[in-house]
Amino acid sequence: MATECTLLTNRDNDRLCLTFLGSWTIHTPLCSTPDIRPLCSPDVKTLCFNTDNLKQWDSRLLIELSRIIDLAISQSIAVDDQGLPPGVRNLLKLTRQTRDQQSTAKKTPRFALLTDIGNQTLRFFKQSHEMLAFTGEILLAYSRLFLGRARFLKKDLFYFLYDCGPQSLPIVTLISFLVGVILAFVGAVQLKMFGADIYIADLVGLGMTREMGAMMAAIILAGRTGAAFAAQLGTMQVNEEIDALRTMGINPMDFLVIPRMTSLVLMMPLLALWADFIGILGGFFIGCLTLDISATLYYEQTVKAITLNHFSVGLIKAVVFGYLVAFCGCLKGMQCGRSASSVGNATTSAVVTAIVFIVIADASFTFLFNIIGV
Repeated sequence: MATECTLLTNRDNDRLCLTFLGSWTIHTPLCSTPDIRPLCSPDVKTLCFNTDNLKQWDSRLLIELSRIIDLAISQSIAVDDQGLPPGVRNLLKLTRQTRDQQSTAKKTPRFALLTDIGNQTLRFFKQSHEMLAFTGEILLAYSRLFLGRARFLKKDLFYFLYDCGPQSLPIVTLISFLVGVILAFVGAVQLKMFGADIYIADLVGLGMTREMGAMMAAIILAGRTGAAFAAQLGTMQVNEEIDALRTMGINPMDFLVIPRMTSLVLMMPLLALWADFIGILGGFFIGCLTLDISATLYYEQTVKAITLNHFSVGLIKAVVFGYLVAFCGCLKGMQCGRSASSVGNATTSAVVTAIVFIVIADASFTFLFNIIGV
């Protein structure tokens, strides 16, 4: 049977020493402990402990020590914990650090405007530096590829080509068809007022080839493929597979990033062309079945409205969008931490960052093409 717990107090001038005897565990019957509050007088400067005759201990001892130490600190009494077992000292130190962090967090204003602005500014410059560094690593990786020194599996490249291209067709087809339908309906509401229903073909054709085809395909791939890239590379980071590649002398940029980025950049223009065709087909169905426009007239009007320049604009955007989606997915995956939550954060960040970059790039291209008259 476990020895009962006992707490003795000993006052020596300005030192108060507490002696713990027996077994301080949750299975030991409760013992009566002396009230040390009256002993913590202003002339007491130091609180020390003696555990030479302590048999066993667990969380019960830690709770009692935490209560006593908090009382001593509130009375401005120095605590000398050298008489405690090393394990107890480490646990008490950890507990104290956690409490100090929580108290500091409570004292710090959560919505301090200047603090938030400063933190966000520093975060922006840090992320900008990381993106520039990653861009430089990509350029070096492709220089090694063109020189024939990049090491990666060709079957990985073909797999990602298949995954980014044919595997994405169903969702791209559905979304593009619905976008074409929406453009046709929106245009019909206004153009009917002027008896210009036939110009719905121009609206849908130009809207899909110049803007919506490439953008919708890129946004779909950002949520589908970009997130997958971030999750795959993030999981490899957690499992230390990327570190293993470096240990074997294999550059992760060559082995992991090049196949993914190359496949997405090559497939995006093809998906954009397919999205253009499906979106125009959606507008064709609405124009012919709902607005009583003849199929021949709608076709001729579409061909007359769309030129090679409009397709070129969409294809240029598609290539850039594909690079941005692959860049964000690979960047966030390679920067992932070592926990499961880090993988989720990297995936979310990859999708959000890619969509933001796509919209910014599209707006920039639109402004630029309007200036040069393309």
